[in-house]
Amino acid sequence: MALLVEVGWGGVVQLPATITWTDISPYVDGIIRGVVITRGAADELSETQPGTATLSLDNDDGRFTPGNSSSPYYPFVRRNAPIRVSAAVIPTRTGSAPYALASLGDDFDDRTVSTTLWPNNYGGASETGGRMRVPVPVGTTAGYQSAREWTFTASKLTAKLVTLPAANGSSTGSASMWVNSTTSGTRIGWSYNPVSGNLSCQNQTGFSDGSAVSMAYSAIDHVWLRVREAGGTVYWESSGDGSSWTVRRSLATPAWVTSQTVAVEFAATRTGGTADYIEWDFVGADVRPRFYGMVNEFPIEWEGLVSTVQITCTDLFKRLNRLPVLKSMLAEEILHQDVGGVTDFVSAYYPLTEPSGSLAAGDLSGRGSGALAVTQVGAGGTLEFGTDGLADTGDTAATFTPASGSAGKYLTGDLGAQFAADSTTYWQTTEFWIKTTTVSRAILGMFDGGLDHQIVYALNASGVLTIEHTDGGGTLTVYTSGGASLTDGNWHHIVHDGYPTKQLYVDGVASSFTSSVVDMTGLRTMHIGGYRGARLFNGQIAHVAVTSVSGSIGATISPSHYQAATTGFSGEDADVRMARLARYAGIPSVTILGSTHDAIASQGPAGTGVVARMREVESTESGKLYAERDYYGLAYQSRDLRYNPDPSTEVFTINYADLEPGSNYADDDQKMVNSVEASRPGGATQKVTAPASVLAFGEYPQRLDVIKTSDNSVLDAAYWLVSRYANPQPEMREVVIEAYTMSNYLDILDAEISSYFTVTSMPSQAPASSVRATVEGYTETLRERSHVIQFHTSASVTDSVWVLGDSTYGVLDSTTRLAY
Repeated sequence: MALLVEVGWGGVVQLPATITWTDISPYVDGIIRGVVITRGAADELSETQPGTATLSLDNDDGRFTPGNSSSPYYPFVRRNAPIRVSAAVIPTRTGSAPYALASLGDDFDDRTVSTTLWPNNYGGASETGGRMRVPVPVGTTAGYQSAREWTFTASKLTAKLVTLPAANGSSTGSASMWVNSTTSGTRIGWSYNPVSGNLSCQNQTGFSDGSAVSMAYSAIDHVWLRVREAGGTVYWESSGDGSSWTVRRSLATPAWVTSQTVAVEFAATRTGGTADYIEWDFVGADVRPRFYGMVNEFPIEWEGLVSTVQITCTDLFKRLNRLPVLKSMLAEEILHQDVGGVTDFVSAYYPLTEPSGSLAAGDLSGRGSGALAVTQVGAGGTLEFGTDGLADTGDTAATFTPASGSAGKYLTGDLGAQFAADSTTYWQTTEFWIKTTTVSRAILGMFDGGLDHQIVYALNASGVLTIEHTDGGGTLTVYTSGGASLTDGNWHHIVHDGYPTKQLYVDGVASSFTSSVVDMTGLRTMHIGGYRGARLFNGQIAHVAVTSVSGSIGATISPSHYQAATTGFSGEDADVRMARLARYAGIPSVTILGSTHDAIASQGPAGTGVVARMREVESTESGKLYAERDYYGLAYQSRDLRYNPDPSTEVFTINYADLEPGSNYADDDQKMVNSVEASRPGGATQKVTAPASVLAFGEYPQRLDVIKTSDNSVLDAAYWLVSRYANPQPEMREVVIEAYTMSNYLDILDAEISSYFTVTSMPSQAPASSVRATVEGYTETLRERSHVIQFHTSASVTDSVWVLGDSTYGVLDSTTRLAY
């Protein structure tokens, strides 16, 4: 096993597709301290914790000193630098030739070219600095070459491309990775051209391929290269991390692949110019990501003159926990709307939620639109902030109470140069909420500096929405919508889609098309609660937003925003809610595992952080939420993922004799719960008990607050908890494995939160000869030729549910727990 530690100097962790990674493994103390990683939870009743990684770096040359201008990483040695840690498992061949090509492995860390693996090296190829170094000479060829003792069928060849050769004045050149047939010039592989900077997927005959697939080399996407044969097809694949692969070319397997033993060759040459070299590493490695996150700090330590930096890193929960508390779901939907296939961004957003006594309303779009000041027209009237707003948002609203249509207060302000530019480049989709009983008033308007472009949203004498507009100055043309009166004293939501059809949406439902309304450009000023000193609005206005768009978004945002404000998305399934909350946090997607997702109640009002809201969903559903270990993302598991573990899908099995000290078996009352009092917001408080358990052990109470949508669901959740923990079964809670020495090392590395495995051949004193355990979390220490993993586990039987007619899970009085 090779330890692979990479840092994305200058990158940002939340944009993984833009990070160029630098391998710092040679500077990591992998012998004494190693890399220690923690992940998951201590047990199934605890929340998963932010994952951490701790490692020590050799700082002898000051490369990890923040602010050191002589560091090769300057000026990016700084807190929150992206970091990832992987185990690169190098295969070893066993048995006798021919060997599967996948078992050709070399990490080039022993400072000597292996003559067993590479007996035919030529042209000065060497092992230098822990890498395969192949010169790119002028007019001749250099390379690493294996013996002809490998089979490519159902196998693969993998390598990391570390250092690229330069053009150096050459007219042509190539540096390649080949699987060679017995016929000279018939081969499959990857080739890099230092003159053009292109990578090429090659299936050569006679040293050429007229159908080669070429692409510009990417230091992000083409770090790892692989050729693989499977099921009659050859695949050329590339990867940025050695774990997740993208197919770049495929074709039917040539006949020679299945009938011949092959040799491997890493070769390089150039015509003209100056020689240099290409470097490869980790040939044959199976990469298993162990951690993805960010460095918290770079603290420098000295022992005498020996400098080290011991860094602690945290996964993406560090960033999530730093985020400000969420606004209402309506506000978050407006700020984080993202309609597929359309460029859309909020140019101005005035929620009008300022506290009582405020004299201006601010923009929350982040685009720099100016504040709107309270402006007096004539005498009298009031404009109050902090009054009751949309109930399910918990937000306040602005209440406009003029003395008359021409005397009172309204909001005016300069939207700024950026808004004016946005309105010239993009169409504008405008939305707002109103509540009024007064007709013939203006709601809001926008105009440019010369009044050539004006648009006004108003209510006519019948209370029907109108749009007044001009793109040439002068008298405004009035468009009257076909909808009903909006002056009924209830809240109404209006969306005017700015795309050419200009469709109106009222209360989440499509209304009339307004294609006659002209396009606006250069808009600079906004008035809310009146327009240019007249028709002052009498009522409440909230959540005014203008979104710049390249296409239509109304059909998407109108029902969504209406639902956010009126129900807080109450009734949507837990997996949908989790993905929604992740979007508010800037995480584009969540990996959903499992299929049982109950309806979740509203989380509409503001006031808590995104992690707290995700945890509410997680605990309500008895699910599991954690950060991925291979990229910037979250995973959410529903409770049914753990139902009735199937031996055929166990991640691995291990003999008890192969466990390390520290493994333990427990039977105590740590997890016991036999009395639950449960409730939901606005619902009944209900109690579930296990009388036999209470009689035998005494009462072990627990309070359960869940965001379910029905009292029956609350009762189900309480029963689920009591039925599992009224009398917990004995279980293994800690399983310690020296994984590196195990023949199923890769399987052990695949163990993830909620994976399960079986410990066989338990000692005679154990309750059973084998124990199946579910992974809740782990602490692992990676060192040179050592990888100790301490799994925190629970009894898999805890999540077993009744299945009619099943020989294992359908036994009366044994496995009669009902799933919910």
